[in-house]
Amino acid sequence: MSQSTGVPFVFSHVLVTGGCGFIGSHLIRLLLSEYPGVRVTNLDALTYAGNPDNLRDVEGNAHYRFVHGNVCDANAVEATIAGGVDAVVNLAAETHVDRSILDPEAFLRTQILGTHVLLEAARSHGIARFLQVSTDEVYGDVRDGASRESDTLAPRSPYAASKAGADLQVLAYHHTYGMPVLITRGSNTYGSHQHPEKFIPLFITNLIDDEPVPLYGDGNNVRDWLHVDDHTRGVLHVLEHGDPGEVYNIGGGNPRTNRTITEQLVSLCGRAWESHVRHVTDREGHDRRYALDCAKSRALGWAPRRPLDEGLAATVQWYAQNEAWWRPLKAASFQAYYARQYAGRGLS
Repeated sequence: MSQSTGVPFVFSHVLVTGGCGFIGSHLIRLLLSEYPGVRVTNLDALTYAGNPDNLRDVEGNAHYRFVHGNVCDANAVEATIAGGVDAVVNLAAETHVDRSILDPEAFLRTQILGTHVLLEAARSHGIARFLQVSTDEVYGDVRDGASRESDTLAPRSPYAASKAGADLQVLAYHHTYGMPVLITRGSNTYGSHQHPEKFIPLFITNLIDDEPVPLYGDGNNVRDWLHVDDHTRGVLHVLEHGDPGEVYNIGGGNPRTNRTITEQLVSLCGRAWESHVRHVTDREGHDRRYALDCAKSRALGWAPRRPLDEGLAATVQWYAQNEAWWRPLKAASFQAYYARQYAGRGLS
């Protein structure tokens, strides 16, 4: 472990990649609201999951700048980093496991090539901190106990493998070039502005529309749930206080089966299990359980604040009150994708 200096890192201009996405947009709003004077540049390719509407409320902020570009484009990355950036937070990623099973190459391009391009540009400009936002899925299926940062990576989906590959690149640049890198590995994240193809918003929006929800297998897969506000605060806490070269797990401390989460969402939306839940064939290679040991990030001074029950209720309320935000997303990409994904599984 690197020797801690105990002196917080102070940043003045942060480049956030993938900032129009779910976690990225929350991170940018947090930076602009709680870090006075800090400039934020957002580099985003605006794929289907990159939604400019996520940041309409900050477009007029003098400390915010949006750049339309892809992390795989070395020229775009170089031009963006050259603008006086002193910290990079890489959130640019393809993230949906189901999509990675259908199109793994897209995940390799963004996670592997994109991270490489960012690392090279950050290295050439002497960026003071490079933080890679990763996932608990890189540890693979955890039947017992909890994953520690020193555990061997054992990804089991194309998505998780691409994220693990990115993590290893980041650590290699620290060991080879001495780059001041950090990695956070977060557990399943939920909250407002999450694309409706993901588990919780998919189920909420289906239930709002009085439609059934597709529960994989027996529903007993276990995930640890982390509210997006806690996740972004954890990332920035590690950026400020973490030791270069280190990895930090960021978990919510809320392990639940998918069945339990489904029961809560059905109840919160005023629906009935018998008429609104359909079991569908389990996903290929579906990991049974993820769990994170977060002692290291807790020792650094971070802890989640949002209770799961409160966070789920607030999330359901947000989707109920913001149909104009999610309906176009479903119409544009969700229906065709899930028509293929659930073909023959009893869902239309």
